[in-house]
Amino acid sequence: MSTNLAQKLREGTTKAHSMAENVSFVKSFLGGVVDKKSYRILIANLFFVYMALEEQIERNKDHFVVRSIYFPELNRTFSLKQDLEYYYGSNWKEQIYPSLATQIYVDRINNISINQPELLIAHAYTRYMGDLSGGQILKKIAQTAMNLSSDDGTAFYNFRDIKDEKRFKMIYRRALDNAPIDQMQTEQIVAEANLAFNLNMKVFQELNSNFIKIMGMLLLSAITSLRKKVI
Repeated sequence: MSTNLAQKLREGTTKAHSMAENVSFVKSFLGGVVDKKSYRILIANLFFVYMALEEQIERNKDHFVVRSIYFPELNRTFSLKQDLEYYYGSNWKEQIYPSLATQIYVDRINNISINQPELLIAHAYTRYMGDLSGGQILKKIAQTAMNLSSDDGTAFYNFRDIKDEKRFKMIYRRALDNAPIDQMQTEQIVAEANLAFNLNMKVFQELNSNFIKIMGMLLLSAITSLRKKVI
């Protein structure tokens, strides 16, 4: 019997999704204003999130609920490693660390993996469906804004093991609907998905603060340069 979980997740997270999209950093990104320093911090933070999510899904792949959405072809950790090497160099592991908001996000994923593994569905849905739905658009924005050539620095958006993204999303939604969960678990998963959006928003808000600082420094530098020319 179908739970219509896919529809309930989509409808139940509409407000949270909209709020996340209206964070200044996200709006700037969608508007084509992408600072490379802020973007590489985003990639670093996403690495820690996906590493935790994929480790815990792998650990619980035989769980009677989690196995419903066990699709290794969605994994992003390896792609993020490629991007981190592009932005930070071969010693990228020594240069990155999770931000405060990212660590809270990671801790949440690790915690539910132990206590309520079925809630991992919410985090997988929030991240992967968003990546598949808007990934190519975001990839083009990043390439144009940062003058990137070919796929350098945008491996994160490439799902090389998924040939037909539209068809795959249909399969994924069907898997959600057929997950062996009851009404209470369905409600808990939707609530967790809203929390996941909120955790993502906190990460973006940190980046927004960093972006403003960088823009402020660039503006100050430009003003100083202009003053010197006037003098």
